[in-house]
Amino acid sequence: MHPNDSVNSTLLESLLAGAYFHNVNLSCVFKDAGLDPDTLQKNDRLQLDHVGPLLRSLWMEMGDEASGFLTKPLKLGVFSMMCHALITSGNLRRGLLRSARFIELLSDDLSLELKETGDEAHFIIHYRNPHNLDTTFFVTSLFVIWIRLSCWLIDQPIMLERIQFEFPKPAYSDEFSLMFPCRHSFSQSSNRVVFNNRLLSIPIKQDSETLSTFLHNAPESLLTQFRSDHSSTAQIKRLLLHRNGMRTEIENMNFEHVSSELNMTTHTLRRRLKDEGNSFQEIKDSIRRDRAMMLLDNPSLALHDISIKLGFSEPAAFNRAFKKWTGLTPGLFRETSR
Repeated sequence: MHPNDSVNSTLLESLLAGAYFHNVNLSCVFKDAGLDPDTLQKNDRLQLDHVGPLLRSLWMEMGDEASGFLTKPLKLGVFSMMCHALITSGNLRRGLLRSARFIELLSDDLSLELKETGDEAHFIIHYRNPHNLDTTFFVTSLFVIWIRLSCWLIDQPIMLERIQFEFPKPAYSDEFSLMFPCRHSFSQSSNRVVFNNRLLSIPIKQDSETLSTFLHNAPESLLTQFRSDHSSTAQIKRLLLHRNGMRTEIENMNFEHVSSELNMTTHTLRRRLKDEGNSFQEIKDSIRRDRAMMLLDNPSLALHDISIKLGFSEPAAFNRAFKKWTGLTPGLFRETSR
């Protein structure tokens, strides 16, 4: 079973944590989804095509679209109601803010927050975990749903800069590279995903007609799409991250080389990136920013040495670039991150 088309069974066990807490008859849940009740015990992985029906069956059995993770259930149809509100929001910024207000009205345990710092947008999930459950799947799935929903609303992929989770790094952490093609960190003070805030101004391009089709195919459409991001942006980022992991300076990789690696002409790749609202330089900058933050976490490294490692001609150039990226100087970022 190929990892791109399946999900780790241990991760899915986390999906059922709320059901276990509420003593739900999971045998019926699996049977209604067309699955053997012992599927997760018998297999290391579950086909992605089966995850959507399992999730829907669980919602129907519990009458709760939050799968038992909140004190008050989210009644069936809540997600649909929220989506109807979002398509009239105008742009992604107002859509995300409206979704945050929507959730605030429904739950005391879950809240969403959108922050803008420098060029970055931070979408933050606050979860109180009232039942002290394993939240790995719940928090991960919330990010998957909101990211994919946002991509659908503006009809283009969103290039993630980084994502962080409050829960510890799981044994199956490789799964997260498939779900979120960006830098990941665990055991952090908050659950948040970061992307370029210029995407927030993109108009919402969906209407009631396209929403009807979208809802008919959910949650399968949301869960399958996050496994199949074949956008040129994602392909370039994966390639550069791989080279960066091999200690190859990404600054030495020019556009022509990357085009050749992806078996495209420079004209085709440049056009595809333009259609996706990104540029090659922006992708490289996002990786340099992530690496800069990682290096700044090491107090033994001087700012001058970090600027050299990142390929800047002088510390002042690094200082200007980092402040443009994050709204903070490298020194101030290091102080506030302690």
